Amino acid sequence: MKRRCTLVLLLPCLFAAPAMARTCAVLIQGNDQMKFDSPEIALAADCTEVQLTLKHTGKLAANVMGHNWVLTRTADFQAVANDGMRATLADAYVKKGDTRVLAHTVVIGGGESTTIRFPTRGLAKGGDYTFFCSFPGHWAMMKGKLVFG
Repeated sequence: MKRRCTLVLLLPCLFAAPAMARTCAVLIQGNDQMKFDSPEIALAADCTEVQLTLKHTGKLAANVMGHNWVLTRTADFQAVANDGMRATLADAYVKKGDTRVLAHTVVIGGGESTTIRFPTRGLAKGGDYTFFCSFPGHWAMMKGKLVFG
C-alpha cells in the first residue's frame, strides 16, 4: 500500500518537466538586397527552445547570394563574422567548432528555407545577442538583435 501511494504521488512529477517546456517559433526572411525583414527578434522569457525558420525570399542561388542565420553574443559578433569569411559555403561560413556560435543554419539560396531548433538554456535573460548572415560581406548589413526575456 505504501509503495502504491508513493508511485501515485510521484507520477505527476514525471510529466511536469515536459509540460513546462515551451517551443517558440520564429520566422525570419532574407532577400537578394542583403536585408533581413526584421532588425529584432524578441523571445518570451518562458521559451525553453527556439524553432527558427529562415526563408530566402530572393531568386539568386546560394553560391551567389546565399543567406544563413548565426547567433552570437554581441561581444563575439565581429570576430565570429571575420572568422566565418575564412570558412567555406559547405561549412555555412562558420568556423568549425566555434564555441562562440550559439546557433546557426545552413546557407540557403533564393526560394529555399531551412529550420533549426536550439535550447534557450545557454541564453541569459536580458543578455546582449546579435544575429547575422555570415556569407562573406553580408554581415555588415544583415544583422539584428535578439532579445530574450
